[in-house]
Parts: sequence; C-alpha cells; structure tokens
Amino acid sequence: MMRSGTTASLVVPAAKQACGTIVLPGSKSISNRTLLLAALAEGTTTLHGLLDADDVERMREALTALGVTLRRERGTTWKVTGVAGEVPVKRAELFLGNAGTGFRPLTAVLAMSGGDYELRGVPRMHERPIGDLVDALRHLGANVRYVGTDGFPPLAIAPAIQQYPQRVPIRGNVSSQFLSALLMALPLVTSRAGHDIAIEVVGELISRPYVAITTRLMRRFGVEVRATRTGFVVPAHARYRSPGELHVEGDASGASYFLAAGVIGGGPVRVEGVDRESIQGDVAFADVLQAMGGDMRSGSGFLEARAGQGLHGRTIDCIAIPDAAMTLAMVALFAHGDTTLRNIGSWRVKETDRIAAMATELAKLGASVQAGADFLRIEPPVALRPATIDTYDDHRMAMCFALACLGGVEVRINDPQCVAKTYPTFFDEFRKILA
Repeated sequence: MMRSGTTASLVVPAAKQACGTIVLPGSKSISNRTLLLAALAEGTTTLHGLLDADDVERMREALTALGVTLRRERGTTWKVTGVAGEVPVKRAELFLGNAGTGFRPLTAVLAMSGGDYELRGVPRMHERPIGDLVDALRHLGANVRYVGTDGFPPLAIAPAIQQYPQRVPIRGNVSSQFLSALLMALPLVTSRAGHDIAIEVVGELISRPYVAITTRLMRRFGVEVRATRTGFVVPAHARYRSPGELHVEGDASGASYFLAAGVIGGGPVRVEGVDRESIQGDVAFADVLQAMGGDMRSGSGFLEARAGQGLHGRTIDCIAIPDAAMTLAMVALFAHGDTTLRNIGSWRVKETDRIAAMATELAKLGASVQAGADFLRIEPPVALRPATIDTYDDHRMAMCFALACLGGVEVRINDPQCVAKTYPTFFDEFRKILA
C-alpha cells in the first residue's frame, strides 16, 4: 500500500500490474467555463458533476465575491443564479491561486464590467504571461494596469469607455486560454455594440481543442460563435441564456494517467465519465496510446486500456493535447526505442516550466533526455531506478510520475498534496488499480 514518508512526501510502492475501474472527477476546463457562463447568463443553471478541487474553488470564491449566488445542492451538483451579463459588485480584490482557467477569463470579463478590480495569484501565477490578452482587451478600450511586471499578473482593472471595433487581434501561440477568455467576454460587448466583432488570431493557434470546448459551451448558453479562416466571430446582440441543466464530463486529462497505467500494467483499466464523443481534446490521448501499441477500447461513457503487443517509441505532435502529452513522457519509459514529443512549447508557461521539470525528473529514473524549446526526446533506460521525484507545485508532475512504479520500482513523490489543484483523490484512486 502507499504510505507517507515525511508529511511532505508519499511513497508509491513497486508494482507490475494495474487493473480496475475509475470513475473520473469532473473536467476542470469544463467546470470553470460553465461556472462563469452560468454566472453571466440570464436564469438559473444547475451544474451536475462539477469538479471539487482547488482551481474550481478559486473560481467559486471569486464569483461569490462578485455578487453571484452559488448554492451546493448535493454532492457535486451546484445551482448558479445568473446576473444577465451585469456583474453586481463593482469593487473587489480577487485571489485566484494558480488557476489559469479562472484568472484569464475573469480578467476579460471584469475588464468589460465597468468596475474597479484587482486580481492576484500565487507567485507562479505572477510569472505566467498574460500580455497578449491584456493587449486585446485594451483594443476594446479596457483600462487594465500591470501592478508589478509588464505582461504579467497581478492586474488592476478600472472602468473605461468601451470601444466597439469591427475586429480584435490576439496572438494564439502562447496560450489558448487568452483566446477562450476573450471569446467568453465578448458577448458583454456585442450585446451593446450592435454589430458582430471578429477576433483575428495572429500566428499559429495552439491547443485548438480547448478553444473548441469554449465555443461549444458558449453554444449551450445561447451564443453561437462562427469560425472563420483567420479566427472567430461573436455575433451582435449576443446574450447568455441558461440551458437549465448541464452535466460536466469526466476529466479527460485525468483519464490519461489511468489509461497509461492500463497499457503499461496489463489492464484492463476502465475510466468512466468520458468517451470518444467527449468535447475535450485530450480524449485523443487514447488514439496516441493505440498508435504506440496499446489496446484501446471504448463505449458509451467509458474508455478502457490494456497492454497490446508491446509499446513502441515514436515522434508525436502534441500541439492538440498539451496536458495529456505529459503522460506520454511517462509511457515513453516503457516503450521500445526513443520517443520525441514535439510542439510542447506551451509547457514552459504552465504551473512550472514543465519541459525543464520533466527532463530533470525523468533523468532520475535513468532515462536519457534531450530538451529543447518545444520538444523532449526520451530514450528509456534498460531498467528504471527508484527515485525521489520533485513536483514543483505542479499537480500533473505528481500524477505523471506515480506511473513509474509500474516499472517495479518504489517512487517517492514530494509534495503529493499539489494534486488538490485538480484531482484531490488521485493517489487514493491510483492505489485501487495497483496489483
């Protein structure tokens, strides 16, 4: 069984097999988007399966501070009374921790809300860029000021005379959250503008499936975003309206650890709460596992993974699955031949510099790793070595490296509590599938 080392570490015992069934918690990406859209909508929305984790708690706290009424009905079901596009509280100081899915969209919405707000986070949040979003908001007339370093949080927002341009440019090659934030806020502008507003994406758009989550959820709340050759168009007089009820899908990024365990540890490991029809791009992780040699199966509401005829390293373009791609770095340890993960430059500006962190910790396990600006090349060792893994206050580092135990080695995870950001019960669930 897993056991605590010091209060700040957890020992994951050596294992060779994994099998069982996991019911996934709600998706963080969907949970925070639906909370915000429900808050901005006309009417009351009942959200089922909302994730109960730190990032979502920060969003709930912020919305409550802004005058939105949220009430837990039972378990993971919440009722949100919308404010019909008018944020009631016009002066507030908000703390968003390290929740990018909270900080970026709230910045955009509050910049359009005619109040005085200050948004802060943990020190790492203040190292994560936000300049591209602020530039786009200033194009709309927003009054956003950097409290510390230009281009980074914390931010101060003041009332401004909104402008109604026909188009707004925004860069797409740093974080798709900037575009998603702008998309979710623009209906507050076009509801008054009287004309469509086009977003022009400058450069390559990374993590496109996450933008698709945003536009599909906006559609559920009555706003139909139109894709164009160069970006997106938010229609004139757009208004959010409650769909009444909405069920949050299971977390496809969280599913990746258990699916990988099934392929590495024989399986079958089944994850329930997400399937091939998910709106989350990270379900494509299952296709990559299949291409590497895993045996992947699916049905209504589930995905299932088993060992196939052996895993084989390959070059993988990860631009559409940046979060689940971290799990592929662990799968690479168990493959025949080298694996190269490409188009992962966005890892540099996540909860930590994930390229550097991955390279350092994989080497502890005996892998040979080459790291570049936007790639990792991983040569698996003949046999894994026991290791103590540093997690850099990054939930995905902790969850990924638990998989190393399936190489028959004990792994000590430092600061395992960091998984509370998105998956507080992860280690309890992981223990259930280890044989």
